[in-house]
Amino acid sequence: MSIGYPGMVGSHGPRSEPGNLGAGWVGFNFAVAFERPVRVINDAAMQALGSYEGGRMLFLGLGTGLGSALIAENVIIPLELGNLPYRDGGTLGQALGKKGLEKLGKEAWIVAVQEMLAALTSAFVADYVVLGGGNAKKMKGQVTGVRLGTT
Repeated sequence: MSIGYPGMVGSHGPRSEPGNLGAGWVGFNFAVAFERPVRVINDAAMQALGSYEGGRMLFLGLGTGLGSALIAENVIIPLELGNLPYRDGGTLGQALGKKGLEKLGKEAWIVAVQEMLAALTSAFVADYVVLGGGNAKKMKGQVTGVRLGTT
């Protein structure tokens, strides 16, 4: 069984309690609870894997916060780009997530996402970018060379 978890994941499962779900994830024995082998992976990394077509792909999940992963030559690298500092003492996750969309309004939020897409694509030397998450559809047609992920 595979579980996509919205937070940091280590070799023994979730490393911190999620900000938008109830507590009890860290240290929970999923294999015993489900009576079968269980692998836990970051949810953005899981969605990225489903959209990967080779090369170096940057995945950004625009949802409650900002999920992120890089896949380079078939190796999945979960990222925590949402924790990066952003303008006015906030974080990139606050700016590009649901709260940022509500605070900025759709048009300004799209501009912020476009700016970060350009910077992150360059920084990670990505061959292509895939957007996922509940707000990704708001970016449809807004950025050349970026596609929406499979859900």
